[in-house]
Amino acid sequence: MGIEQQIRELEEEIKRTPYNKATERHIGRLKAKLARLREEAERQRAKAARQTFSLKKEGDATAVLIGYPSVGKSTILNRLTGAKSEVADYDFTTLKPVPGILNYKGASIQIIDVPGIVDGASKGRGRGKEVISAVRVADLIIIVADVFNLHTIDIVKRELYEGGIRLDQKPPNIVIRKKERGGVRISSTVNQSIDERTIIEILKEYKVHSADVVIREELSIERLIDALAGNRVYIPSLTVVNKIDLMDVEIDGAIKISAEKGINLDLLKEQIYRKLDFIRVYLKPPGGKADMENPMILRRGARVEDICRKLHRDFLENFRYAKVWGKSVKFGGQRVGLDHVVEDGDILTIYA
Repeated sequence: MGIEQQIRELEEEIKRTPYNKATERHIGRLKAKLARLREEAERQRAKAARQTFSLKKEGDATAVLIGYPSVGKSTILNRLTGAKSEVADYDFTTLKPVPGILNYKGASIQIIDVPGIVDGASKGRGRGKEVISAVRVADLIIIVADVFNLHTIDIVKRELYEGGIRLDQKPPNIVIRKKERGGVRISSTVNQSIDERTIIEILKEYKVHSADVVIREELSIERLIDALAGNRVYIPSLTVVNKIDLMDVEIDGAIKISAEKGINLDLLKEQIYRKLDFIRVYLKPPGGKADMENPMILRRGARVEDICRKLHRDFLENFRYAKVWGKSVKFGGQRVGLDHVVEDGDILTIYA
């Protein structure tokens, strides 16, 4: 039996099986096997297919506009960045990624319009698999729908999920330390809704037979599989509803705009900036004064190593130590290494 046939049969069996405590282990094992087979099918398709495009990241961060064809993504890109993405009244106008740069509050934000995706994209329909694979490198995903096609928001989110993209989630808080022998030992800092035997069955599907497992969140079966798969990406998102000049709609959690009429574009810019969670770090040359007018823009969680890379590779190759003044250190002028995580407002001197 081929992989695709196995996948279809597992999907049908999961649909037929009612979920309760008695069937939890069985369903957990089925879902783990299904996830593993999908990964294998994806690897096989990737070998056979030629990747026709990829995203080249530039600027301080990269945001991608993704959605169904003809919802106005190209117009949004053009209005935000001054790019020249083709706009037309027919579907699939954008056939390859089109980038532009939004300069906002000192940050240089790359916005990319990618080809539209449709229902079934994660399985390869309409070049969707290529698009989803490419956008995995984004720092922010902006899901775009228009007022006439609000149902596409949930479809796009589902296709991204099936493509291994987890929107607005953090990676599962679980540590799995494999060992030679001794079986599986599980410890958890919180009560679990799935029982230990279900966890062990799922681990077995991923050939984990002996390991120390430490869990620090209440896990679902899906989150445990995500942790074991190891190929998920976790990306923040915004949802944008376009063309509100044609019809007003009510939708929770979405930014309502009209790219054509310029309505709420300033709000969209601000939300993009906030969602990217930027910080400012001020550079101070050895023996000199800090440049408080031109901060370096970084994403929260950036390290001294990231600053060195952004400046020039010579700073990284010749790095000896850095001194930091600010919230990330215990005292002003503290010596730190490349792994030190900086905070907003820090002042930094690099010694090379």
